[in-house]
Amino acid sequence: MIPALWVSKTGLSAQNTQLTTISNNLSNAATVGFKRDRAVFEDLLYQVQRQPGAQSSESTQLPSGLQLGTGVRVVGTQKQFTGGSLQITEQSLDLAINGRGLFEVLQPNGESAYTRNGQFHLDADGQMVNADGMVLQPGISIPSNALNVTIGTDGTVSIRVPGAAAPSQVGNIQIVNFVNESGLEAVGGNLFLETASSGSPQQGTAGSDGLGSIRQGALENSNVDVVEEMVNMITTQRAYEMNSKVLSTADQMLQFLSNNT
Repeated sequence: MIPALWVSKTGLSAQNTQLTTISNNLSNAATVGFKRDRAVFEDLLYQVQRQPGAQSSESTQLPSGLQLGTGVRVVGTQKQFTGGSLQITEQSLDLAINGRGLFEVLQPNGESAYTRNGQFHLDADGQMVNADGMVLQPGISIPSNALNVTIGTDGTVSIRVPGAAAPSQVGNIQIVNFVNESGLEAVGGNLFLETASSGSPQQGTAGSDGLGSIRQGALENSNVDVVEEMVNMITTQRAYEMNSKVLSTADQMLQFLSNNT
């Protein structure tokens, strides 16, 4: 059997995975706080038939040897945590992080999850929650008689109520940072979970210790560059076609052998 058949097969499989990654990026081009994925490739093992540097004679060595590759595979996808553009919404509970960091929310199972999506709402108890009703951590409660809500760049939450001469502070929104953000596990719903690769969450005040600042009345758009994804899609399509051509050529060679032997 011609080895090129199996090598080209791995190329087709890898490019198919690459296209799936690109399609997911493009489908989330308008998702608030979405971070694009990048497929990571590596070549497969090599069949070494002549070892580089081996003695070809008593006084000479092979300069390169003979090494035949067996293809390629996708070993992972990496989240790109570059910042997206900020969109001004003028909604008091819309928040964007300008820089590093994530918001922490509490899942129904009691575990923490993390997100860059700052579209928050109020539940029936006046708590700030995300679109799925998960409570922002640490919890912030807004009284029903609050006339307006002001959130500072450091996360300080102040409200003004009728009859009060000055605003009163009701809490402080903390943001969380990870040593390796790309090591977080994406679980959908704009949420990430801590893993052994991400490191432990480090909670801090926005705008300090390398953390980004909070911008009220704004949302962070997806960091997907549609033009770049389209170029990647074209490149992927051409690579897929070339691997298909290798498959077809190997098949023709086998057909020639079977018809002429």
